[in-house]
Amino acid sequence: MWRAFTRIAKTLESLGQGGAVLPQQFQHSQLYNNIHKTNYLRLHNQALLTRLKHRMSTVKPKVVFVLGGPGAGKGTQCSKIVERFQFTHLSAGDLLREERAREGSEYGQLIEDYIRNGKIVPVEVTCSLLENAMKNSGKSRFLIDGFPRNQDNLDGWNRQMSGKTDLQFVLFFDCAEDVCVQRCLGRGQSGSGRTDDNMDSLKKRIQTYNNDSLPIIKYFESVGQVKTIDASPDADKVFQDVERVFVANGFQ
Repeated sequence: MWRAFTRIAKTLESLGQGGAVLPQQFQHSQLYNNIHKTNYLRLHNQALLTRLKHRMSTVKPKVVFVLGGPGAGKGTQCSKIVERFQFTHLSAGDLLREERAREGSEYGQLIEDYIRNGKIVPVEVTCSLLENAMKNSGKSRFLIDGFPRNQDNLDGWNRQMSGKTDLQFVLFFDCAEDVCVQRCLGRGQSGSGRTDDNMDSLKKRIQTYNNDSLPIIKYFESVGQVKTIDASPDADKVFQDVERVFVANGFQ
């Protein structure tokens, strides 16, 4: 009898560790019938819940940085990636503009001054907006468009977010400057509502991109994390190349 109870104790212990099936010799015995079935189910369900919570807490969101000059087509391509591969698109620029327009924002005027002058908003502001947007979405795949744009952005991301996310690669849309300028001006003339879609702001944005953003792309290239896309053709042709990159990296 003592040996039988010892076997039961070990069996119950295994259930608490996530075991789902009682040994065969107990399943049709009187001893098995004396084990309260609700206790068995409770232990089993608790074990499953514990394993599920552990998996959820250890899975990091997958992130793809999307970089390129103003007018390279980042937003257009991101919308296609969202539809095809179920990513969530987070535009650093859009988040900053939304925060600038939000009534009572403590960062609104600061963001306005930086954007209007073609400068890069302090990284602490941008990272906080990105982190909040990721948490609020409840999703696990993210395109982060237009970030990091300089060394300060990259350093800030590494301090605040690199340990919380899993960077997959950097998608770089390489586009000739004259093509980018014409796209931005056309976008402004068609009523984009963006205060920086004009020649004066464009000159500053392009200078900032060349001086600050291109070195970041070169850095990611040096560590083998850049996927370069020729962004000069029409949007559908560009997306064919984008799609191949994502499929080759395990996204279906």
